[in-house]
Amino acid sequence: MRPKSLSAALCCLLAAVCLSGCASILDHTYSTVEEHSGKYWESEAAGTLRAETYQDIVNDILLLIGRHTTDAEIRLYDYGDDATVAETLEKAATEVQQETPMGAYAVEYITTESRSQRGYYEVTLHLSYRRTADQIRSVVNVTSAAALPDLLSAALDQKKTELAVRIGYWGEDQRSEVDEIVEKVREEHGLSDTPAWTISCYPQTGDVGLIEFEMSGEAQRKDTGKTESKG
Repeated sequence: MRPKSLSAALCCLLAAVCLSGCASILDHTYSTVEEHSGKYWESEAAGTLRAETYQDIVNDILLLIGRHTTDAEIRLYDYGDDATVAETLEKAATEVQQETPMGAYAVEYITTESRSQRGYYEVTLHLSYRRTADQIRSVVNVTSAAALPDLLSAALDQKKTELAVRIGYWGEDQRSEVDEIVEKVREEHGLSDTPAWTISCYPQTGDVGLIEFEMSGEAQRKDTGKTESKG
C-alpha cells in the first residue's frame, strides 16, 4: 500500500505545480490578440469594440491593425473624467505605434476622439497606414531567427521582392546573425554581386519583434531604422 500512497502523493504534487505554473503563465500580458475573442467586442453593438483597462485599449488597437481597419468605435468603461481618457488614449496610441512590432511596421499615425455617454466613453479612432492590407496579412510569424534561411530562400524562389517576418524571440547580437544569414542566402542564390538588400527592424528601439527584407535592391529607405545588408 505504501508505494501506491507515494505515487498518489507524487501525482498530487505534480498537479499542483502544473496548475501554479499555468496560472503564472496566464497572468502575463501578451501583445498577441485573438481576433474572435468576445472580450473585445460589444455584444449589442456590431462592429464596436470595448475596453475596461489600458491594456484592453492597446489590444483593441492591435486587433484593428491586424484587420487593416481605418475607422472604428470603442466603448471605454470605468474611466471617470475627460482628461484621464484623453491621456490614456494618447499613451496607448503612442505605445502601439512606437513600441509594438506591428504598430511600428504598419501604422503612419493614430487619432482619437472621445465623447462621454451614460456609463461609458464613446471613442472614435482613425488609423492611417503605410503598409497595405496584403502586406500585413503576408507577415510571417516564427519563433526565432533560425527560420530565416528557409523563408528567404523560399521568397527568392517565388520571385518575391519583400518579406516581413515577426520573430517571437530576439536575443543579444541577433542583428549580426541576421546579417550573416542574409549574406549566406545571397551567396547561395548567386546574388553576392547584386545591389544590397534593405533590412528594417521594428520597433527601431528596444527589442526587435519584426524584420522587413526588401530584396529588389532598388527599394528606397522610408525609415531611419533601415540599413543595408552585407554582400
